[in-house]
Amino acid sequence: MARFLTLFALACALTCPVAAQAERVRDLGAFQGVRSNQLTGYGVVVGLDGTGDDSLAYVTEAMRGVSGRVGVQLPAGVNPSLKNAAAVMVTADLPPFAKPGQRIDVTVSAIGKAKSLRGGSLILSPLYGADGQIYAMAQGNLAVGGLGISGADGSKLTVNVPTVGRIADGASVERSVPTGFESGDTLRWNLFAADFLTAARVRDAVNARFPNAAQVEDGVTLALRLPLDPNARASMMAAIEMLDVTPAETPARVVVNSRTGTVVINSAVRLSPAAISHGKLTVRIDENPQVIQPAPFSRGQTAQQEDSKLSAEEGGRTVALFRPGASLAKVVDALNLLGTSPSDLVAILEALKQAGALKAEMVVI
Repeated sequence: MARFLTLFALACALTCPVAAQAERVRDLGAFQGVRSNQLTGYGVVVGLDGTGDDSLAYVTEAMRGVSGRVGVQLPAGVNPSLKNAAAVMVTADLPPFAKPGQRIDVTVSAIGKAKSLRGGSLILSPLYGADGQIYAMAQGNLAVGGLGISGADGSKLTVNVPTVGRIADGASVERSVPTGFESGDTLRWNLFAADFLTAARVRDAVNARFPNAAQVEDGVTLALRLPLDPNARASMMAAIEMLDVTPAETPARVVVNSRTGTVVINSAVRLSPAAISHGKLTVRIDENPQVIQPAPFSRGQTAQQEDSKLSAEEGGRTVALFRPGASLAKVVDALNLLGTSPSDLVAILEALKQAGALKAEMVVI
């Protein structure tokens, strides 16, 4: 309890209101189209030491297709035991401006009953984009950080995740993705988080360096007029990304993690006049039954006599009063004075929100 309050007070002290600091434009947003693209594909990993999918149907069909590409036809109706092969999904991120011939990393994950991919090799597999086109081809030996072993009596030992591996530079780019960088005289820039004031400040900073080059379209997007020459355009984009802009103060927000009990309050949180009284009523019931024996030579029977003791204790009668516009530091001091636990803190904040005294958005994750 005391440890939680100390850590909570320290976290709040670090987030007390301070003067906003300027940030680079590249840390506030990104140019539209200049982003990575997700690729995915289906493949087969071979060379496993008996830890594969065995005779899983889709592994067998995949192996028929693989063997057919290299000129080997498996007999019809024969389902080979494939303990040394596993069906996998292959995923990768295609960086912006990636050109054919460049190499990218791939992640390989088992989708069947394979126990481990350690020591396996991925057979040549195409990687598709969201449009169904092939953008890369993957192949190579897997690096697996996990380990899984089992004994004859059914006991198992697993370290990390042995069914997921990675191939560094395991895919060759075969097709580039258009970004819009080289076409048109207008390129859009998007904020990571929507905010009209921040967008206006970025516009003013760009126009101060390049007059009439930027125009706000909405709370996220700025339209930038850029020269058509690629060299001049790249130089202008680089200069815009390095401009310093002071972003708008973040909205007042309280984030509650219901699973761990973590509560984070940012520096913009303010309180209207409010009083908080937080106490706990503890009721205790002690049962002490006694056995009553009948007198000798009597006709009585042994019986049980109930003996109950009830007590009630009420603690935490302290009342905390908040003045108008109370800051985060005042909130923390008052809640520490009340001796609140994580669950109590959440209940108090929710009650303040319902009473209209907490001027912040409550986010429960």
